[in-house]
Amino acid sequence: MNSQENEQMPEHKQVSLITGSSRGIGRALAIRLARRGGTVVVNYKRNEDLAKQVVAEIALAGGHGFAVQADVETTEGVTALFDEVANRCGRLDHFVSNAAASAFKNIIDLGPKHLDRSYAMNLRPFVLGAKEAVKLMDNGGRIVALSSYGSIRAYPTYATLGGMKAAIESWVRYMALEFAPYGINVNAVNGGLIDSDSLEFFYNVKGMPAMQGVLDRIPARRAGTVGEVADTIAFLLGRGASYITGQTLVVDGGLSVVAPPFFADADDDLALPPRPTRTPQTA
Repeated sequence: MNSQENEQMPEHKQVSLITGSSRGIGRALAIRLARRGGTVVVNYKRNEDLAKQVVAEIALAGGHGFAVQADVETTEGVTALFDEVANRCGRLDHFVSNAAASAFKNIIDLGPKHLDRSYAMNLRPFVLGAKEAVKLMDNGGRIVALSSYGSIRAYPTYATLGGMKAAIESWVRYMALEFAPYGINVNAVNGGLIDSDSLEFFYNVKGMPAMQGVLDRIPARRAGTVGEVADTIAFLLGRGASYITGQTLVVDGGLSVVAPPFFADADDDLALPPRPTRTPQTA
């Protein structure tokens, strides 16, 4: 475990720790929080160069940042990460559990190592990280976990990750109950099809149907962006969400509210018409 600092530690504003924040949603969130002028701890596992780039972008956005290499798949990595935050910052306002990984396989093909790794990479770092975060939130705080569409719907090869994401959402509710007396809110953000490296990886699994077939059925008719998810997390970390806890906010363009038969498959008799407009009134 090592760290990379961009400047001397400033006087405290808000301190945010985001796991897996060298790219994707974590990176987008780090930049948004930097615009609020706070300190952002960028956690990464392997790619130090990407992490340094995020730290530089944080500085350009008006914040302060430093990168910490720690493998949160291990309990030692989680402990080392929070030790570094405690030593460098002395406190914490926001903990965002964003790092995730899993094997995409049918259940019949899953072995014990796949189940163990999914637990170690997705659920355990969130629970252990939240416990450590509470110790540093001496003036209240916010905890947010990243979930996904697979926690509430079933689709091919996603059982091991979807099951862990469902468990995360359940843990969010229990944490919200137990951490409320400390002034700490705990929520989750459930993303649908979000345009990211992870989405491309999933849809490149051998035999997976084409992504466009799913996009055509989403009411928004497109994938979401990492920025849209980051904006939702940033909202939960802000003042406007002070009375929201124990909830999972879904960011999926309406994907989870539709079911067959789909409008996208209907013929012209059922096709949605163009948006109606008002006819100007004549005097």
